[in-house]
This record gives sequence, C-alpha cells and structure tokens, in this order.
Amino acid sequence: TYAIGILAGTLVQFLLPTPWLRGRGGRFSLSFDWRNPLVLRVLKLMFPVTIALGLINFSGLINSSIGTLVNDSAPAAIDKAFRIYMLPQGLFSIAIATILFPTLSRYAARGEMDDMRRTMGNGVRLIALFLIPSAMLMAVLAEPITRLIFERGMFDARATDLVTDALIWWSLSLPFQGISLLLSRTYFSLQRPWVTTAIAGGNLLVNAIVSLALYKPFGISGIVIGTVVGTTGMALAQFYMLRPDLHGVEGGRTLLAGIRMVLAAALLGAVSYGIWWLLDDALGRGLLGQIVSLGTGILAGSAVYAAIVWALKMPEGRQVATLLPARFRRGGGD
Repeated sequence: TYAIGILAGTLVQFLLPTPWLRGRGGRFSLSFDWRNPLVLRVLKLMFPVTIALGLINFSGLINSSIGTLVNDSAPAAIDKAFRIYMLPQGLFSIAIATILFPTLSRYAARGEMDDMRRTMGNGVRLIALFLIPSAMLMAVLAEPITRLIFERGMFDARATDLVTDALIWWSLSLPFQGISLLLSRTYFSLQRPWVTTAIAGGNLLVNAIVSLALYKPFGISGIVIGTVVGTTGMALAQFYMLRPDLHGVEGGRTLLAGIRMVLAAALLGAVSYGIWWLLDDALGRGLLGQIVSLGTGILAGSAVYAAIVWALKMPEGRQVATLLPARFRRGGGD
C-alpha cells in the first residue's frame, strides 16, 4: 500500500503541471536521442543528483541497522519517528526548494551570482521561519503527537516512549535538514552536483560513526544523535563550500534572523505545552480529547509565534503575509 501511494503521488506530480503548459507554444512529442549532446549532458548531471537525493534512504538504513543492536523495537521506533519528522519537511522545505529551484537555475545560467545569493539566502530564512517552530513543537509535544498518531492496538505506552525519544532528537536536525535541501538545489543549479553528493556521503559516514559510538550508552537517542550531527555538519559544509561561488552566503543576516526565530519559538513551545497540559488533564486521553488538546496547543502556540515574528518586523514574516489571501490580511474582512 505504501509503494502504491508513492507511485500514485509521483504520477500526480508528473501530470499536475500539464494544464498550465497548454497554449505556451510548441508541441510535446516522445523521443530519445541519447546521442544528442544536450541529452548526454542531462544524463551526466542526473547521475550524481540521483545519488545525492537517494542517500537519505541510506541514512535510514544505517539507523535501522544500528537500531537492531539496541533491541528489536528500535528500528520500528526510529522509522515511525522519521515519518513524523518528514511531515514539516514536505510541507515547507521541499515546497520552498521546489519553487526556488527554477529561479536559482536561471540566475546560475546567466551568471547573476548576486541575485542567486540573495534568492538562496531568502529561501534559507523562509525555511528556517517554518522549520524552527516546527522543530520546537515536535520536541515539546513529541509524546502527545506520537500517542495520537500511533498508540492503538499493539502499539502501547512503551512503544510511544521509544518513538518519543527518537522524535525529540530528530527535531534538532529539522531546520538543518530543510536548509540542506535548498543548498543541494543550489549546487544542482550551478551544475556542480558532485560537490553536494560528496558532502552527503561524508554525512553518512559521520552518521554511522557517531551512532555506533553512542548507541550503547544512549540507546535509540544515541543513534538519532548521529543523524543530527551528520545533518548539521552537512548543512554547514554546504554553506562553506558555496561561499566562493556566490561571493558569500548572507551568513550574518541568516544567523541573526535564526536567533530571533529561536527566541520566538521558545515562547511558542511554552504556550503550546502549557495549553496542551491543561486541556489534556481536563479532557482525558480519548481520541477526541487528544485531538482537541493537541490541536489547540499547536494553534495557540503558532499564533503567539506569528505575533512575535510580526512584532519584530522580520522581513520573512512580512513576505509570507503578502502571500495570504487579502481577507486574512485584513483580519477576516472586518
């Protein structure tokens, strides 16, 4: 069923742009002239890109393999935590990276490195704007999130505790993983895919070494810490390697924005956890009670985060606000 879902999603992704391509000139036809120099160039670029994008699956394999050394339940717990972890990635970082990829490629083709740097920097800060609060929510509400999604049938409270431990540590790498995704697209735009592929390979090596060193004293947490260290190191290495090509990466501006986002997210976490705790005690652990207490906590905390971002006049927050429908910007039309 999972494989069928992936296949269906890929097919929809392929067909979705076709209505917008009609009437734009030219006709589509099927051909495979593999001797065409442009086709050969694309194929040569596809090879490292495919490897780089597929290495995340090897990271999961490393974690699952080392997890078997902890106990029989560890691989499944790590996998379930990873599925929750990937939700904000798909909602925010993948969406932003996909939207910006053509623009980055266009600037790279024209040699407009300053515009490319500004676009990449803006994208990095937009991803951080969404993934830093997502990571905070994932950390402080790891247990109720896991309980609501998975705890039923043979998935008991002990299993919830295992997934919670993994999810808390996964959350630390969430912003770095999302930023790394956009930085990888930047390398692809520059037609230098082997650089980010090599960095991704180093990430796997660091992941394996740290996880093997920490799984005995820390169990599942130690395994995921290996992924956190590798992912963080990969993002920092990508930033460093991009500096000569883009004449900088707006590191100071991004760091300052990130600090402000972390401070706002800390209040988000406090509000979300406090409201969830109060409602959880009042409504109990039934399905509806869990949905209401968790959902209300997340919404309240998110509102606080949005208010702080707006009060601090953060450009990224104002940029997101301009994308909202006018009736929401006017407070529902009042």
